[in-house]
Amino acid sequence: MTMVKDVEARGTQHCETTALGVLLRHEGLDLSEPMLFGLGSGLSFVYWDGKNLPFPFLGGRVKPFELTRNLAARLGATLTVAETASARKAWENVAAPLDAGRPVGLQLDCYHLDYFTTRIHFGGHVVAMYGYDDRDAYLVDTGPQGGAVRTSRDSLARARAERGPMTARNRSFTLTLPAGPPSWQAAVLPAVRHCAEAFLAAPIANLGHRGIAKAGDLVPGWLRRAADPRRDLPQAALLMERAGTGGALFRALFRDFLQECTGLVDADGLRTGHRLYAEAATLWTEVSALIGKAGESGDPALLERAGAVLHDLARIEGEAMQVLRQV
Repeated sequence: MTMVKDVEARGTQHCETTALGVLLRHEGLDLSEPMLFGLGSGLSFVYWDGKNLPFPFLGGRVKPFELTRNLAARLGATLTVAETASARKAWENVAAPLDAGRPVGLQLDCYHLDYFTTRIHFGGHVVAMYGYDDRDAYLVDTGPQGGAVRTSRDSLARARAERGPMTARNRSFTLTLPAGPPSWQAAVLPAVRHCAEAFLAAPIANLGHRGIAKAGDLVPGWLRRAADPRRDLPQAALLMERAGTGGALFRALFRDFLQECTGLVDADGLRTGHRLYAEAATLWTEVSALIGKAGESGDPALLERAGAVLHDLARIEGEAMQVLRQV
């Protein structure tokens, strides 16, 4: 058995920040999950629908692995990424750093992992791996997925090799911090401004605050869009609220990040942004509840209400980001 020492599984909520926390703590830097999310400029929004999708996808964050790249750049860390189509090489890319005593981040499709109870394909899932034996791989996932968990090496290989939306070719990565503690506090305001600018300047109407408004236009038609409303709408609501795809989780992380920032920088814009995102997080929970109830009851009026709240959210988040890009 190979096992990296002193790896801690915490009750974190988002997969990518969970893995990044494991890798950075091993390097000696311990930051809160909201700070990791914010320094990585992780907040975003996308309304994604298409012929290849059984149901629309609402995403509340930047695309998979962008947060990791942003965070590494802000911390001055060396991000070493390996991708390959070879199953043998994919395992070697993971085993080598583990054998050297370092945890490894993996991007994979969570559908194949033994410990996942909800079987949904999502190729942008990220875990930290800290050990293995002849049969199993030992991982750190989010608190809701069990924290310190394990899955068979066969299931891990299938998860890493899966092809489809948001997948990567057996992607693994490590982080190495520069000598001396990084001055991460100096990166706070640039991270806030970058996130706000990208949110406001999104190139297509499916993204950013315009994407939220588009969702407000389209969600009222979800009973007609769904093949099985009693299945599809509650599942979408569950993903929004528990997985954070387009719901309150990422807004709550960003809210808490801004609150931490107000303890580091005296800026009215940060306090305003924090207040507005506290409101937004609550409203996203309301949207998720309305969508879930609409699927259970078949009542289109609930989706009309959800659409109206989404239009309020587009206004609130747009206003918040206008303030934050000027801090």
